[in-house]
Amino acid sequence: MSATGLAVFDKTIQETNIWLKAIEADIGPDRQVAYDVLRAALHALRDRLTVEQAAHLSAQLPMLVRGIFFEGWHPAGKPDKIRSVDVFLDGIAARLANVRPINPEVAARSVFRTVAQHVTPGETEKVKQMLPEDIRQLWPAPAGSAAD
Repeated sequence: MSATGLAVFDKTIQETNIWLKAIEADIGPDRQVAYDVLRAALHALRDRLTVEQAAHLSAQLPMLVRGIFFEGWHPAGKPDKIRSVDVFLDGIAARLANVRPINPEVAARSVFRTVAQHVTPGETEKVKQMLPEDIRQLWPAPAGSAAD
């Protein structure tokens, strides 16, 4: 039996719940906070990508996560010129200001790990290459690398 009456909606809800559970494994069992963390880190990432790269990445996100990714987006002037991991993490922290205390680095790493698990390795690598080395270090090492 379909929960929503539309298979496409049921599928995206199921996929989004998988993403949220992965984030909860890192930050604790709070679905609302997991959503807030997902949203904050995706928005910080989106704003650091070119419009074209944001579109390419979004094509591989579950429909509901894609909506979160693009929520409130103003593509003019993108990408943001943030080069420092500290400034990048400060942006995530600001987006999480109304949430229980969450380490923004833990938030970023959790979301980036989740993205890397569900997006093709090629797309993940393209996204990472768009980022300064400082920020790129927040992503998990590729499978089979020396850091594994």
